[in-house]
Amino acid sequence: MGALANPEVGKYVEKYFVSAYQRVGTFVIVQTPNGPKQKQGGNVATYFCAADGRVLHAIAGPVDAGTFLREAKWVVDNAYAALKAAGDDGNKFKAIFRKAHAEKVRAEHGLVVEPVVFDPVDPKDNEGPLTYRDPSGRPLAPVLPPAPIDGPDVKLRFLQENMAKSAPAGAMAVLDRRGGRWVLGNQGRVHVLLAGHCMAPIERLYGAVFEGILGERITTQPVQVRDPFNWHGRRGAVTK
Repeated sequence: MGALANPEVGKYVEKYFVSAYQRVGTFVIVQTPNGPKQKQGGNVATYFCAADGRVLHAIAGPVDAGTFLREAKWVVDNAYAALKAAGDDGNKFKAIFRKAHAEKVRAEHGLVVEPVVFDPVDPKDNEGPLTYRDPSGRPLAPVLPPAPIDGPDVKLRFLQENMAKSAPAGAMAVLDRRGGRWVLGNQGRVHVLLAGHCMAPIERLYGAVFEGILGERITTQPVQVRDPFNWHGRRGAVTK
């Protein structure tokens, strides 16, 4: 809420995006004894999508207004640049955007990622009769494999050393092709994922972000509400 309540963020989002939200994770709404209801547990992810629902970028977890605005502007700027360079070639647009994610993780985190510019066979083509689907008939999103990491960019190795020392919340060691372990935060892991799957439909990608990066469980169950004063507002039976 902090980022979305910021007026500058609100103006930018209203200008370039159409906003929507959906609950996919587990959390509990608890009525506090002397205050309003509070959300406990769960997490949040933001997806910047094309008009047809394919994911251009994502933010894993809550961020401040400055970070949100920076990531939103990165999406818009790169979308315009990719449209100009690709013209009407959708495959070229996708390849350009995936290369942009790979470049961003190299510049910001010092890791060299190989963007996947040709998609493998859609896993939906291999679904069997036992594939689990939610009540709406759609399969729950799988956790997609990230793009391959070649290793560090030696010019930016100090970024990794500083990150390893500070051990930021949400940081996780990832393996490169040679078995090297490198510290990478949630947003870096988003860029690695999208270097391989940018422009995939959101229904295929959200599981990889929410479960694979944020470590949250996806559910189709309704929100649990805990009210310690469940008698409040009820009238007792009147007897004569």
